[in-house]
Amino acid sequence: MMAATKRITLGVMAVALAVGAAGCAGPGSESRASGLGAVNGAAGEKKKAAEAAPKSVFRAIGDGSTAFTGVQPKQPAAQRLTAGQKPPQFVVFSWDGAGEDSQKLFSHFREVGKKYHANMTYFLSGVYLLPEAKRTQYDPPKHNAGSSDIGFNDTKGIRDTLTELRGAWQDGNEVGTHFNGHFCGKDGGVGTWSVDEWKSEISQAKSFVKSWKTNDPDLKSEKPLPFDYDKELVGGRTPCLEGQKNMVAAARSMGFRYDSSGVNNQVWPKKKDGIWDLSMQLVPVPGRDFETLSMDYNFMFNQSGTTQGDPDQHEYWGNQMRDGLLQAFDRAYDGNRAPLIIGNHFESWNGGTYMRAVEETIATVCTKKDVRCVSFRQLADWLDAQDPATLAKLGTLEVGQAPKAGWPAFLEAGTASGRDQAASKAPAAAAGEPAGR
Repeated sequence: MMAATKRITLGVMAVALAVGAAGCAGPGSESRASGLGAVNGAAGEKKKAAEAAPKSVFRAIGDGSTAFTGVQPKQPAAQRLTAGQKPPQFVVFSWDGAGEDSQKLFSHFREVGKKYHANMTYFLSGVYLLPEAKRTQYDPPKHNAGSSDIGFNDTKGIRDTLTELRGAWQDGNEVGTHFNGHFCGKDGGVGTWSVDEWKSEISQAKSFVKSWKTNDPDLKSEKPLPFDYDKELVGGRTPCLEGQKNMVAAARSMGFRYDSSGVNNQVWPKKKDGIWDLSMQLVPVPGRDFETLSMDYNFMFNQSGTTQGDPDQHEYWGNQMRDGLLQAFDRAYDGNRAPLIIGNHFESWNGGTYMRAVEETIATVCTKKDVRCVSFRQLADWLDAQDPATLAKLGTLEVGQAPKAGWPAFLEAGTASGRDQAASKAPAAAAGEPAGR
């Protein structure tokens, strides 16, 4: 295990309700001009330029923990949809509290991403780059300095995590934030923090990324992280999905372009309080009469209620999560094409069955035609490139609803906006039991 002690306590995650979303570019995809990374004509030239290796640039920042090394490699060009063009199916796989420990799941899923051409977002917990000996460097809101509900790290854990963060960024993935101490609940949890307290938390999350060489002298010879984190950090997800309102109020003045801390249905995203609301989504739970969040924790809570459930059920539970995510994908892919948002943790809960479920989902969806498995940042880039009128029209489609007259008619230039009749419409989500029961 990574030295940072992971204590995600059952019952405190208020949004681990049974109420509880996935896309990606495979090598054989066609019609790439409709989304990130077109391959034909001028659009293909734009992609080539966007993915070209940057010129040799290196500028150390601060104590050398980070450095500017040029434009991030392997970034697809965001293409605006043309009139009548069907949108690609985006899928975002994201990881809360990303760090490398003895399970080596960070490194494993980096390889999975490369195999299936899937970029992902890794939400780093800042305290995973802070050694136990320097724990008092963290001064969390409403808690004593040196407090953390997920502990801190040691030199080996920090070194291993840095290796994966470097590689992830160079592979084209995003390094976002899961903030720091993972405090949940009413007793000083992130949901009770003020805007100014959130600004402090965000500043500290940045500082731990920018000062690990100072905080752990044994790491001074390590290579820097190859990015300027003040510019790289454009979004995150709060612990337990709590505190979104005040966090967003703080983050939008600190360079954030999106947030993924809310709960939504599988519909097209909109901006909320000035940044993109790329919330977690409600997805089916096969064999049950409710939906849950598109996250391993929520499936686990609704199945076993514990990380160490009945071994005889492990395979079934993993299959149930995989099939629920695939059902969510299918109703978007064949319906409104809303981006599918999936969140996970590098944990071996219930024998690692949820990690298997996620990997099988990636292998299935990221190889399909017109699918783009992207990071949140890449999705935000694409959304920003679109005509606002087109996004408004897409926003009229409900869960699983495809345009009745087809995509060319629905998105052709000059068509009147308004709610189209569904070609197929998914049933409304049913609320399930709250996690605290």
